[in-house]
Amino acid sequence: MKTAYLPGIIAMAAIVVASNILVQFLLLDGLLTWGAFTYPFAFLVTDVMNRIYGPSAARRVVFAGFVVGILCSLIGSQIMLEFGPAVALRVAVASGTAFLIAQLFDIAVFDRLRSGAWWRAPLTSSVLGSAVDTAIFFFLAFSASVSFGGNADAAVAWASDPAPLLMVGPMAPLWVTLALADWAVKLVIAMIALVPFRIIVGARSTPTT
Repeated sequence: MKTAYLPGIIAMAAIVVASNILVQFLLLDGLLTWGAFTYPFAFLVTDVMNRIYGPSAARRVVFAGFVVGILCSLIGSQIMLEFGPAVALRVAVASGTAFLIAQLFDIAVFDRLRSGAWWRAPLTSSVLGSAVDTAIFFFLAFSASVSFGGNADAAVAWASDPAPLLMVGPMAPLWVTLALADWAVKLVIAMIALVPFRIIVGARSTPTT
């Protein structure tokens, strides 16, 4: 692996670790977690690597982040909190699956759009990748229509309780509101991330491969 990829790998690993820690801290009565504000920057790292070094390098960085995520889940599953392990089995599986599929999807979309305006590829790939990530994660982690059996389902049963959609709309499973709030944060950060993307890519003129 090229040493030039190391900054991307380190950045991705740092984001994954930080997000796994910060997801334990709730905001707005549990509507969001602090991890919701760090995790979307994983798309920034992927897009920067894709622009500078190409899709192959971006995939390597994603796979490194995936491995770090698995390690975080394994560690979290051994940390017991008041209501069970810090990372439940369903949540761990959903998180890893969503991360890998969404990031690889982001890479594919970015690569298709790389020849357009500078902002088109990172913004479109991040928005669509975030939608895929949110849909897969919250559906696998919390939907009552998915069953992992026994204790795995019981650990997340609270997320299927009915609640007003986004706190003001019709009744819906709580996890749907959590998913929409999470995606809203991802959309905002996708736009904010265009600034560092432009700065980093502008400072590096290495051609893609």
